[in-house]
Amino acid sequence: MTDRESSSDTDTTGTAAPRPGPRPGPRPGPVPGHRPSAAPSAAAPAEAAHDSHPHAIVPVVTDPSEWGRVDDDGTAWVRTADGERVIGSWQAGDAAEGLAHFGRRYDDLATEVALLEARLNSGAGDAKKTKAAAVALAETLPTAAVIGDVDSLAARLRAVIDHSDEVAAEHRRTRDAQRSEATARKEALAAEAEQIGAESTQWKAAGDRLRAILDEWKTIRGVDRKVDDALWKRYSKAREAFNRRRGAHFADLDRERGAAKVRKEELVARAEALSSSTDWVETAHVFRDLLTEWKAAGRAPRDADDVLWQKFKGAQDVFFAARNAAQSEQNAEFEENARAKEQLLEQYGPSIDPAADLEGARATLRTLQDKWDAAGKVPRERMGDLEGKLRAIEKRVRDAADSEWRRTDPEAMARAAQFRERVEQFEDQARKADAAGKAKDAEKYRAQAQQWREWADAAQGALEER
Repeated sequence: MTDRESSSDTDTTGTAAPRPGPRPGPRPGPVPGHRPSAAPSAAAPAEAAHDSHPHAIVPVVTDPSEWGRVDDDGTAWVRTADGERVIGSWQAGDAAEGLAHFGRRYDDLATEVALLEARLNSGAGDAKKTKAAAVALAETLPTAAVIGDVDSLAARLRAVIDHSDEVAAEHRRTRDAQRSEATARKEALAAEAEQIGAESTQWKAAGDRLRAILDEWKTIRGVDRKVDDALWKRYSKAREAFNRRRGAHFADLDRERGAAKVRKEELVARAEALSSSTDWVETAHVFRDLLTEWKAAGRAPRDADDVLWQKFKGAQDVFFAARNAAQSEQNAEFEENARAKEQLLEQYGPSIDPAADLEGARATLRTLQDKWDAAGKVPRERMGDLEGKLRAIEKRVRDAADSEWRRTDPEAMARAAQFRERVEQFEDQARKADAAGKAKDAEKYRAQAQQWREWADAAQGALEER
């Protein structure tokens, strides 16, 4: 089989057949080792518009005449460091067209190499796959039907192959670090969820935090599947524990509020029954006790609690409004009573003089006291002053009566007279003893008479002092 017959670059009609593989794409700059031709293709300006993209690939355009030739008979040659070799045969046109065709094939191949370099340098792809592609492409170079700097492509592919292991190792280190960081984040979130699930009673804040943990959890990627499953079970178990405790709490709260509602309904009924009472003092005390019981009953469901409170407070307001109205009326009456008592003091006070006329003072005082009692109650703040003035008049009369009684006390006067009689008896006995010549007896009787005289004088003195 001849080179012409074996060439894959022409079909049976002699036209150029395109080489399988990726078409050239944008690249950020010229491929190392290649020189762009002095007359780029018409597509070059449009492709160059993508040069600012960090991973763009610029089409490679070479001058194939620097790296090979096509003979007049169509034989295509490429020059390498090992010398010239035949790469195929061109029968679809003249030699210049064939040279251009094999040059474009080279440009396509160079673009593939540039793509592998860009992929490796950007870290966007799998370094192992990039290496495998580079090895496969390098193996085709010795028989590639292209005209261009094949040695440069081989060197670039070797660089890709050599560097890919380092990149893969770096990727592994980065991936491991990211996995460790992601695992640590989920560990921390799981631990926080467990603490909330076991301890927290801040139901709303804790529930919001568990939802926030779940949202953050969903953003964390790269954790080993088994580890991730285990951490998820911890979080899920903690959330379920929290939900159970919260559910039990609110179930108890519902029961307590139901009982509080029943209790407050009873208190409302009692308050409404008391609202029409006119026993102001006692009922006011009962309402204070009811309010204490209301506070101790706890919260009923919110809608019921507000309605019940309005009813309870309404009953209180009815009673205390009636009491205040009654007290206002009573206060006006008491003020009038106070003015009446002031007038009684002005009318009767000056005329009560027990020193001048005790009996007259007593009679006037009784009249004053009767009218005083008939005048009725006075305001509490006036009571002390008015009662004090009346008590002062009563005391003057009482003191004068006591003094008079002491001066005319029959028992005291009888004792003084008895003492005088005893004095006279002992003096008479003394005289009889003298007459009988009993001087000693007479002296004894006189001494006894003297003793009784002193007692009689003392009793008389006490009467006179009164």
